[in-house]
Amino acid sequence: MNNQEIAEKLKEIGALLEQQGANPFRSNAYLRAANTVAQWPRPMAEIIEQHGFSGLTELPAIGEGIARSIFEYVVTGRMSRLESLKAGHDPIELFEQIPGIGPTLAHRLIEVLHLDTLEALEVAAHNGRLTQVPGFSSKKVELVQAWLSHVLGYRRSSSRPQEAIAEPSVALLLQIDFLYRKKAAAEELPKIAPKRFNPDKEAWLPIMHITRKDWHFTALFSNTPRAHQLKKTDDWVVIFFYDDQHHEGQHTIVTETKGSLLDKRVVRGREDECRKYYAG
Repeated sequence: MNNQEIAEKLKEIGALLEQQGANPFRSNAYLRAANTVAQWPRPMAEIIEQHGFSGLTELPAIGEGIARSIFEYVVTGRMSRLESLKAGHDPIELFEQIPGIGPTLAHRLIEVLHLDTLEALEVAAHNGRLTQVPGFSSKKVELVQAWLSHVLGYRRSSSRPQEAIAEPSVALLLQIDFLYRKKAAAEELPKIAPKRFNPDKEAWLPIMHITRKDWHFTALFSNTPRAHQLKKTDDWVVIFFYDDQHHEGQHTIVTETKGSLLDKRVVRGREDECRKYYAG
């Protein structure tokens, strides 16, 4: 792949962010990065081969988040952030490319943790949630961490291999969830046409970009096979997030159907924190 091809992908992300009403700073950042890549005299693949991930972040207008997208595209031929914005990527196929994860484990990642991107999987692999999924032993988790480190370009200190990754608070995530569902119900959000489960290519899926407390959020209803099977496409809300230090991840918020949190909005994977939130 050449630099022009990578630049076109970055421009597409910038254009989608602009169309979907994201913070102009975010869309402009991708457009500036696209210009850098298109005009750079050396191929991005050559820079990665010789200098690794850090070689990308030394280029003008290339921050860590955009560098990870470039790194991932050079290594795997995919750009998860672009696929997520289009809401048409297949997380099963995405996770199956990881050594040791077949169709069964890929489905479990989605059904148990509601993961949809490599970035979200990376967060779960380092904060302990991945061990909640049957079939993920400590050894397999380590293999997943190593593969994601290679593909996403992360550079973690060897002395702190399990360093916790910053995430928005449960209270903030629930606020974003409430705001998204309120605006979606009032028809105040732009809509996109997901590729999956949308034979008529109808633009039906509301999407919201918003910045709160130094976190940048993208929220949309879940369009996974499981959500359609259980008729939860107007209940399950997927929230992608990242901050200015490029900590990023994803959570799904649902209406709980059992237990002490019955009928309450719950951040999957952070149920204990939700109990404390509602108790307080």
